[in-house]
Amino acid sequence: MRNPVYTAIAIGVGIVVLLGYFLQFDLLVNLRIVFLEWATILVATALLIGVVNLFIVHWRKSTTDQPNRVNSIALLAGLTITMGVAGWFGPTDLYSLWIFNYILIPIEASLMGILSVVLIYAGVRLLRRKPNLLSIVFIATAVIILLMTGPLFGIDIPGLAELRIWIGKVPAVAGARGILLGVSLGIIAAGLRILMGADRPYGGN
Repeated sequence: MRNPVYTAIAIGVGIVVLLGYFLQFDLLVNLRIVFLEWATILVATALLIGVVNLFIVHWRKSTTDQPNRVNSIALLAGLTITMGVAGWFGPTDLYSLWIFNYILIPIEASLMGILSVVLIYAGVRLLRRKPNLLSIVFIATAVIILLMTGPLFGIDIPGLAELRIWIGKVPAVAGARGILLGVSLGIIAAGLRILMGADRPYGGN
């Protein structure tokens, strides 16, 4: 087995954290809290390294003659201004909130608009290729949600708002729970494989 020390450390830490949730011993609980705090610090460090790497990559693109040079310059400018304002004035300051409300939220709304158009386009293509009951239900649900999300020129169709609320509370929630269950089972399976030493991402293998 390659990297037996890393494997032993990962398995030991995982077992201690896992037992700390089920066995209420002071030593296990304290060790679990310490390990989770260390994990939080490592995640924050990894995030910082990712931001620095993003800056370096786009700095190289912006200083060389490449087709997407303008996009890299815009990203660097936005990243520098946002981090500077939030770091100097604080994340809850009026300037930071202005960036959030008037730049980030409109960008997210534009992306959601593009997603809506792509969703309808994908539904129409699906309906043309495989015109079955599931594709019809898909395109009908997407159209109903889109029509009732935005203003419909002041037109009030009876029962459509209630149908949208029912779709959002029953089928959508059921699908989201199914996705979360799948993600949870995948995380558990990956965690068990790491605890058993089958996967060793910490060793670069």
